[in-house]
Amino acid sequence: MSTHAARSAADAEVTLGAAGGTSTPSEHDVAIGAVEEQFGLLINRIRNGIRERAERIAPGLQPAGYKLLSMVTRCGSIRAGALAEMLATDKSAVSRLIHQLEEMGLLARTPDPEDGRASLIVATPEGVARMESTRASDQAMLYQQLSSWDEHEVRRLAELLAKLNDTL
Repeated sequence: MSTHAARSAADAEVTLGAAGGTSTPSEHDVAIGAVEEQFGLLINRIRNGIRERAERIAPGLQPAGYKLLSMVTRCGSIRAGALAEMLATDKSAVSRLIHQLEEMGLLARTPDPEDGRASLIVATPEGVARMESTRASDQAMLYQQLSSWDEHEVRRLAELLAKLNDTL
């Protein structure tokens, strides 16, 4: 058993024991523990990747600013309140991020044609170009990493991720 699997088994045993269940984890419990551990590693890598992408977009840009810019470039024009909901954060934090990205020349405000009192947030051509460049290099890296995998493995990974996304 690998060190990771052994640690996952021990974690599962402690968790199950604390919950009042059996003290010996089943193979299924051990497998779930291994998945949990791999997700932890993946989440850490994703966080680090977002931090690196933010720096590639603009030096000093925080990860939250990268996420906001990414959403705006995907959604097109959008109200700040909708961005706050999508990011699950308060409007004042979104407002500060929008202001920072405006100062960097990556976002702009335009009047909302449906409500003259409101404004829409849009990515500037520079913001779109930087985001597209960053995404292109990320896609190239993922392609490079997965190109050594068997086609069946890649398809299976996509199927399993889709299944996971459907259940979350």
